[in-house]
Amino acid sequence: MTPAFTHLALHVRDLEACIAFYRDYCGMKTVHERDDSGVRLVWLAEPGRESDFIIVLLPGGPGRDQAEGDFSHFGFALESKAAVDAIAQRAEAAGCLAWAPRQEPYPVGYYCGLKDPDGNFVEFSYGQPLGPGAAERGAP
Repeated sequence: MTPAFTHLALHVRDLEACIAFYRDYCGMKTVHERDDSGVRLVWLAEPGRESDFIIVLLPGGPGRDQAEGDFSHFGFALESKAAVDAIAQRAEAAGCLAWAPRQEPYPVGYYCGLKDPDGNFVEFSYGQPLGPGAAERGAP
């Protein structure tokens, strides 16, 4: 059997702030929550993908401070360039915009980047080989 990538677990400094970020910017919802020996664990998923992939948030992380030029990130596809611009505008007003919207050659597409409350970069894109806009960009 080929392994299936099912989840990503992150220890975060501020659990509530991270839940709100992934809910408000990424459209994720809490699909499971439990107390594990006094530690609150929260599973987040995109609606309709609850059995495909989740992000597990656990309290107590050290935070993330990415160095200049470190483009490690989580990627979310959006339905249009206008949707990327709208996310960037909201993030700029909230003080969490890390990369202003920009167009790069295929396969990168149009994207912006935000910083979640723990310091992780989160990219929102349109026109990459995965997600909306892939077909019109000639993705395989």
